[in-house]
Amino acid sequence: MGQFIPAALDLYRDGAWVTHSAEPNIHPPGVMLILAVAWKAVGYSILSSRLTMLFLAATGLYLTFLLAVRLSRGTSGAPAFVAVAFLAAAPMFYTQSMMALLDMPAMVFTLLALLLFLDERYAASVLMATGLVLVKETAITTPMVFAAWLWFRSDRRREACYFLMPALALGGWLLILYRSTGSWFGNAEFQQYNVTQSLTPLHILYAIFRRAYTLFFADGHWIGTLALVHGWRFLCNRDWSVALAVALAQLAGVTIFGGAVLDRYLLPVLPILYIAFAVAISAYRPSRRLLSNVALLALLVLGWFWNPPYPFPLENNLAVIDFIQLQRRAGEYLESNFRDNYVVTAWPLAEALQRPELGYVQSPLKVRQSQGLHLREIQGVNANTGDVIVTYSRGQDPPAALLAIPAVRDLVSGYMDLHPEATSEELETIGFEQRIRWTKRGQWLEIYVRSSH
Repeated sequence: MGQFIPAALDLYRDGAWVTHSAEPNIHPPGVMLILAVAWKAVGYSILSSRLTMLFLAATGLYLTFLLAVRLSRGTSGAPAFVAVAFLAAAPMFYTQSMMALLDMPAMVFTLLALLLFLDERYAASVLMATGLVLVKETAITTPMVFAAWLWFRSDRRREACYFLMPALALGGWLLILYRSTGSWFGNAEFQQYNVTQSLTPLHILYAIFRRAYTLFFADGHWIGTLALVHGWRFLCNRDWSVALAVALAQLAGVTIFGGAVLDRYLLPVLPILYIAFAVAISAYRPSRRLLSNVALLALLVLGWFWNPPYPFPLENNLAVIDFIQLQRRAGEYLESNFRDNYVVTAWPLAEALQRPELGYVQSPLKVRQSQGLHLREIQGVNANTGDVIVTYSRGQDPPAALLAIPAVRDLVSGYMDLHPEATSEELETIGFEQRIRWTKRGQWLEIYVRSSH
């Protein structure tokens, strides 16, 4: 909603490569082009958008199987099928396969480029790597790995030079973006948040910890990590060296750059990780192998529904569905009861209420968008001109029992805002009373109306 659907609609309707319906940024137009082509074929709809992303995800599963077959030669226990099962059961893969974002398509193009490179089909690999960087700019690390491998390990320097093409393609996009916006990053705020701010030592240390936790512990990954300690010797050949170099390079790119440190940035790495888990587990004796595979699969599926006791991106599991359902319910309620009134709220609901094509309302509502949901931010858009205020949780709050411990509260408050949304008492002070409140698995949404309304 914030970037990719509006940008894809601009390309679909106006042929605009640089979006004018959203704030432009450095992200290349690859995903937007894929969606626009699908819409040209079957028409714009939420269903066609979702099916397009599901098709890409299914392609990613197939390519993961092909790569796993290649990387698991000489092992037992059908690790190629196990690796695909791990990926399909991963909560983040499951949710991201439905969403119009960069990371699932980047995973698909990474797998394609890697498979073709391992087959020594370098021209085709260059084309896929070019498509990859036009989907996600940080994936430039993959063709750099291929070029370095050919230059230093294979002494095939002419072929290594072929892999400069993705960099040239990415440079062409940056030139188009600069000529349109005056910024190589699309806007100064994006550059500050995702480059300047992310290069601070504390941020990098936090990102390293977060990446290590997500890859090697969360959602039962600790089972695969223990297996890697036991079966690492199966990951020692030329193909594994290339695959691991690609994974590590992409991991380094999204660890150093990116202010949000979102876990979905790791999607291109997950197929290689799950293949490594499956291959390492295959070194166990049959009974232990079966137990490890079933346990890891069970914990992955549990991760769809279980919300960890700490703040996490809602898009990591089915919490994103709960969020969307609350927002859609609010849209229907507001459209039925307050069609002619001004609504004060923050993104993403503010945009959802104004753009019927996003599926939350049938016609645009009158909205005054606030920067956030603090009382001061709501007042900053002159809430006196609004008739309705909508506040809602935008993340998973830490358990109240933990926050009741003073030491925990003091520690957590240094890293997160414990009161990001205005309370009912605060909104009463500016003349609003609560009309309705909905909750769903730890998330909530509240609608307030002017007391005299």
